[in-house]
Amino acid sequence: MNRPLRHTAVFCGVLMLSLLVRATWVQFVQADKLANDPNNRRVKIEAFSYPRGNIIVGGKPVTGSVATSGDFKYKRTYKDGPMYAPITGFASQAMGTSFLEGTYNKVLSGKDDRLALKQAKDMLTGEKPRGGDVLTTIDPKAQQAAYKGLTDLNAKGAVVALDPRNGKVLAMASTPSYDPSQFAGISTAEGKKFKALDADKSKPLSNRALRETYPPGSTFKILTAAAALEHGVISDINAPTGASTPYQLPLSSTKIGNDVAGAPCDKASLKTGMQWSCNNVFLDTALKVGKDKMRETAEKFGFNSDVYDKDFGDMLATKSLYPSKLDKPQTALTGMGQGSLTSTPMQMAMVTAALANDGKLMMPHVVDEVRGPDLSTLEKLEPKQMSQAVSADTAKKVQEMMEYTASDGTASKAKIDGVTVGGKTGTAQHGANVNDERPYAWFVSYAKQSDGSSPVAVAVFVDPKDMDMPRSEIAGGKLGGPIAKSVMEAVVNSTRP
Repeated sequence: MNRPLRHTAVFCGVLMLSLLVRATWVQFVQADKLANDPNNRRVKIEAFSYPRGNIIVGGKPVTGSVATSGDFKYKRTYKDGPMYAPITGFASQAMGTSFLEGTYNKVLSGKDDRLALKQAKDMLTGEKPRGGDVLTTIDPKAQQAAYKGLTDLNAKGAVVALDPRNGKVLAMASTPSYDPSQFAGISTAEGKKFKALDADKSKPLSNRALRETYPPGSTFKILTAAAALEHGVISDINAPTGASTPYQLPLSSTKIGNDVAGAPCDKASLKTGMQWSCNNVFLDTALKVGKDKMRETAEKFGFNSDVYDKDFGDMLATKSLYPSKLDKPQTALTGMGQGSLTSTPMQMAMVTAALANDGKLMMPHVVDEVRGPDLSTLEKLEPKQMSQAVSADTAKKVQEMMEYTASDGTASKAKIDGVTVGGKTGTAQHGANVNDERPYAWFVSYAKQSDGSSPVAVAVFVDPKDMDMPRSEIAGGKLGGPIAKSVMEAVVNSTRP
């Protein structure tokens, strides 16, 4: 073979080898990256070529799939979409996925590795593939009560209900909400609908229960009380504290009064202070506990940490913060849930649930089981303890105060006939100059069964900014108490024999 032909043959051999190496690289090394590329239309077409698995609430699907024309054969449908949107999220042909639809996308779309055998069998038999199902912990009646309570007020807000014994999320509502069905497809009109929702200043796409933080106001007083008892700053909840009213912040000329006119707050005990939400008692108590021990207790309840672990993906909550650097006035203010302290509604539900569960904090989880299209169990989520936030003795003393506050104090709106209820109101000031904006309304509570265990703890948050009511009428008990009561009743009634 002459020299030019030999060079040509070698060059062609190198090109062929390069082609084989490149093809192998693309097929095996880059396969997952290309398959998950949002611009890969073939993958999208395949993903929507068969019905998606469902998200289940109370044994019934709240999602579905409907046949369409065009390249994408099926698109997602939702039952009671706005009510369940903070849980399901959306699965859109154009906009992708969020929340449970995103976290469990591989299961719902049938692409989970645990479904590989089923997929292979479907290819051989010609059976149309289908995704697996996600069974939630949500109680449909509790969810309906939470959502209805917020929408009846026409308010921005959130409700979270937990089972303190195991961390199951029984309800998670956020308003204003949206219907994921409205942009489940790929049409221009659906794209415009999503853009309008995304640009809406009322933030309907945001899950306020998990993703928004606010000053928790007086609901935080239950944690302040727990910190004082746990660290031995207060041992007798009926003993006078010596805290004067109005209370003068240390190193400051600022004096803080109380909201309940005529309440016996001057030098009141911790129990009376809880009953009438006496600011002076809890400002003084937090100052005596100190910023380090206050923060230590807050962190045992979940502050400064991720609420959900990595297995929950898109359901991860924004961190609630107890600041690390506080002076004495700022430390005192955290005692009444003000200052630079921030919390999600989920976090305050966790605090309440842990106290109702004798100090044991359970990891919140919204999924109970994941199963294949053949109804086989792929995964069963087991309860997981996050911490022993405070001792059982401390928790029981806080329960005593919360129950007294519900029976004879400011949390009476949550009382349920024949049921032991503990509660705490909260009205949180905010704005650049603290009182610039209409205050937030909070309410936390729990209900007990006859055996002393609690099947439900609730946190209600209401932002009354756009509500047609005078500022003087904005109060946690008035706005949040009835919602908490209806949610607790829904759970308690379902657990009664």
